[in-house]
Amino acid sequence: MVVELISVGTEILLGNITNTNAQYLAEKCAALGLSCYHQVTVGDNEARLCAAVRTAIDRADVIILTGGLGPTEDDLTKETVAKVTGRRLIMDERSKERIRKFFEKIGRTDITENNWKQAMVPEGAIVVDNHNGTAPGLIVRIDEDENTKHILLMPGPPNELYPMFENDMMNYLQQISEKVLVSKTVKITGRGESWVETEIKDLIDTQTNPTIAPYAKTCEVHLRVTASADDKKTAEKMIRPVVKELKKRFGDDIYTTDEKVKLEDCLVSLLKERGWTITTAESCTGGLLAGRIVNVSGASEVLNSAVVTYADEAKHQLIGVSKKTLKEHGAVSKKTAKEMAKGAAKLAGAQVSVSVTGIAGPTGGTKEKPVGLVYIGCRVLDHTEVLECHFTGNREKIREQTVTRALDFARRCVMAYEV
Repeated sequence: MVVELISVGTEILLGNITNTNAQYLAEKCAALGLSCYHQVTVGDNEARLCAAVRTAIDRADVIILTGGLGPTEDDLTKETVAKVTGRRLIMDERSKERIRKFFEKIGRTDITENNWKQAMVPEGAIVVDNHNGTAPGLIVRIDEDENTKHILLMPGPPNELYPMFENDMMNYLQQISEKVLVSKTVKITGRGESWVETEIKDLIDTQTNPTIAPYAKTCEVHLRVTASADDKKTAEKMIRPVVKELKKRFGDDIYTTDEKVKLEDCLVSLLKERGWTITTAESCTGGLLAGRIVNVSGASEVLNSAVVTYADEAKHQLIGVSKKTLKEHGAVSKKTAKEMAKGAAKLAGAQVSVSVTGIAGPTGGTKEKPVGLVYIGCRVLDHTEVLECHFTGNREKIREQTVTRALDFARRCVMAYEV
């Protein structure tokens, strides 16, 4: 089946917001086995939106529209789809009641008449409840000769769109698919995309079903293994030997085969298994590393404290990096990273500590110590190791890469330590 994505909103065209919805939906649709040949962005203009919807109906089986479902006059998506499909808008009483309760819940008593606009739906549409906002999602089916077209409408805010798609729209798309598609994601760290692809080139060149699709992430490569079959059990059976072969080839570079598990989840789980705690001492990342760990529910069981030692004086006073080391080797050095990890572990009384010191740029680099040079230290009980990294990109990108690599380095050090 072919899917087309239509993002609605003048603010996207003007660059006021980044269209992360299209990226998210494209990836999710690919995992479902849907072929996406066109993505369109249209402003809040009825005539142009009408044209975009008509074109999409002609060349796709599934059309997904995001945005333009709000209460104001320039929110035209629902009205336009109704016009194109020749349907009138009717009040959906269930949606109206949900909107009323939503405003009551947040303490709003000033419900204006235009808020009820969001409860108006094209006649015959399937209404999908929005559990995180007021605009419901909609599914409009069009029967054309022997073909059925499916138009899915979802709100623009990601915190409303993502759960709606995963909890409802994804199930609908799976039901209308001719085959059952099952995917397994193998997540790899510490390797580049080109290297990973080279290692599995023989598998990719001969693949038919299942298929392997690589996706590059920040300091990670995800391999999505997808099988198509008549039922879920058969598809899962087809995937198993492929995943087994990938594990054989990549070993500890693979940190999970669960789509929902992130690198920080894996690290926290490892620490919980051993009954260990962790602390961080950060310079150039300024707390981002600790923030990633805190993202994990239950992180308080393993992370009891963390320090940001941005200035040299803080490194000395808070975690005991010697003035001699700072003077002779500099703040960005292997020795400083090692002392930071040791001092942080002592300060927190933690079994594991991770330190980060580097030059994120755009200024501050030299020929000997260029922008992107980062040292990551990891201490596990009485053993400390330091990893030297050379990252590229802007300041934000370098800091982001540093955090991901630090999480992976800590994971590997914990796994390697003999208990």
